[in-house]
Amino acid sequence: MTIALIAGTGGVPPVVARALIDQGRVPVICEMMGYPSEVEGDLLRVPFRLETLGTLLDRLTALNVSEVCMVGAVRRPTVDPTAIDAATAPLVPQLTEAMAKGDDGTLRAIISLFEARGFTVVGAHQIAPALMPSAGVLTKVMPPDLTVDLAIATTTLAEMGQADLGQAMIVNNGQIIAREDARGTDALLSDFCPDPARDTTATDPFSAVLDGAAGLVAGAADWLSGRDHDDPHSPAVGGFLFKGPKPGQSLLADMPTIGPSTSERAVRAGLAGLVVQEGGVMILDQARVVDILDRHGLYLWVTP
Repeated sequence: MTIALIAGTGGVPPVVARALIDQGRVPVICEMMGYPSEVEGDLLRVPFRLETLGTLLDRLTALNVSEVCMVGAVRRPTVDPTAIDAATAPLVPQLTEAMAKGDDGTLRAIISLFEARGFTVVGAHQIAPALMPSAGVLTKVMPPDLTVDLAIATTTLAEMGQADLGQAMIVNNGQIIAREDARGTDALLSDFCPDPARDTTATDPFSAVLDGAAGLVAGAADWLSGRDHDDPHSPAVGGFLFKGPKPGQSLLADMPTIGPSTSERAVRAGLAGLVVQEGGVMILDQARVVDILDRHGLYLWVTP
């Protein structure tokens, strides 16, 4: 059976493609115009636009594709009515109605269109189960009692689900400091990161030597405490990133994900740790994520 990857940007599509190849299944790579994937190799590639989705469905049928996996990040494109082709025109009413419901509604509609054409839609985590972490604390540092904070975070996630916006937030001392918006989790964390030009300890704590003896002492103190943040008054300092799927969210095409860039930004933002939900969040390059957090004294808890 042939499988097609509707591959967006980010590090997950290459992992899924490699997993398929290791399984003896060479995928067809479908990339939306303007969002090339990082999947490498001499693989059949089928470019498409949302305005030509119907033609893509016909092409995959002709290629004997039976399964489809949607993976990677793609921002909702601006639809050009003049670019809609004849094969896609009958789908426009359904797509228009879905896009008015938000990101999750749009993805559900697109999944339905593929399934209606006889394709089986599978999740990235089903192809590459190593992306799914087991429940427990994965780092050397243990989290404190977060019972109250997690209750508030779970309630907030439900509210975000009703608005179909965001999968993550920063929590500190029983308060929601910030919520993820359409820019994504990395942007949420970056809002609390110091200016990279001044953040000399983001990846190498010993680079503080360049700032002189005073900088060395201050930088070493931050590093030993697990934080490289230069503003101790930031509301994010000492808090944690909470990420999970919105209630009722389809995980076939939009599984929440964290990776090395998430952990690096969490360090720079002065967070104490990360908390994700078991079965609902993938971890890209888990070994590297844990290594970064361990080196800076942050925790990573996969809640059951």
